[in-house]
Amino acid sequence: MARILIIKLGALGDLVQSFAPFAAIRRHHPGAHLALLTTRPFVALCEASPWFDEVLVDDRPPWWRLNRVLALRRMLRGYDFVYDLQTSGRSSRYFRLAGRPGWSGIARGASHPHDNCARNSMHTRERQADQLARAGIAEVPWPDLGWLAGHGRSLPEPYALLVPGAAPHRPAKRWPVGRYAALASALAARGLRPVVVGAAGDAPLAAAIRSACPTALDLTGQTGLSELGGVASRARVAIGNDTGPMHLAAAMGTRCVVLFSAESDPALTAPRGPDPERVVVLRRDDLADLQVEDVLARVAAFPG
Repeated sequence: MARILIIKLGALGDLVQSFAPFAAIRRHHPGAHLALLTTRPFVALCEASPWFDEVLVDDRPPWWRLNRVLALRRMLRGYDFVYDLQTSGRSSRYFRLAGRPGWSGIARGASHPHDNCARNSMHTRERQADQLARAGIAEVPWPDLGWLAGHGRSLPEPYALLVPGAAPHRPAKRWPVGRYAALASALAARGLRPVVVGAAGDAPLAAAIRSACPTALDLTGQTGLSELGGVASRARVAIGNDTGPMHLAAAMGTRCVVLFSAESDPALTAPRGPDPERVVVLRRDDLADLQVEDVLARVAAFPG
């Protein structure tokens, strides 16, 4: 039996953007033992998926911690082929740690290099599809995520998902919480109950929203990633900053309005889903310039 490894580290949005490649690799190697190397926060989600026989944890040890690097080396050995979907400087160094197996990625000496000079100007989905094409996987269609849709608590519908958080070290990616509070009130007046999701650290944002809109439901810190996927799949619409939960909502086919600032480029990283018409990007260099009325107009413009 062939042993295949996929490397995908990074943040939640990066992982979700790789769902289609994961499924395509599984389909290309139906009888193989397929393992994923990822980081600890994503183990449960990936173990729940139908794609992997094994999920391994990379704690990304410092290179000077020789004993831990040797343990990582042992974990990387014994694979016939590796798809490095992280394609970072660090993951490329794993090529030598793994014993130079067949390798799809950007590591020097890779058997199937992704040497497209335009790769850094491609959206993640197109870049990964191009990488897999060079490794012999021609089709990377959107995967069936039915396995994820049934997770999470069942909430009275209809409701709108609000994602007011973002990486703490990138505050410019956040639409002001006062705007989310006003948006929540407007949505509630239109018959959509606001449901606020995010990490436990986003609880103060949810509290500020609930102070303006007491009918809003605060689920911050209360959903694992699988549960979040299910809750998102049943939402009428999701509205939020450029952050991981919005990638997950888009992947589930939910109507999404994603708010971008100058901090990131939607041409490279915008959330994608099975229906492009269901994901709308609103971008302002400074999100303080984005008005609640602009967001409500995009929500109203969705068909159905």
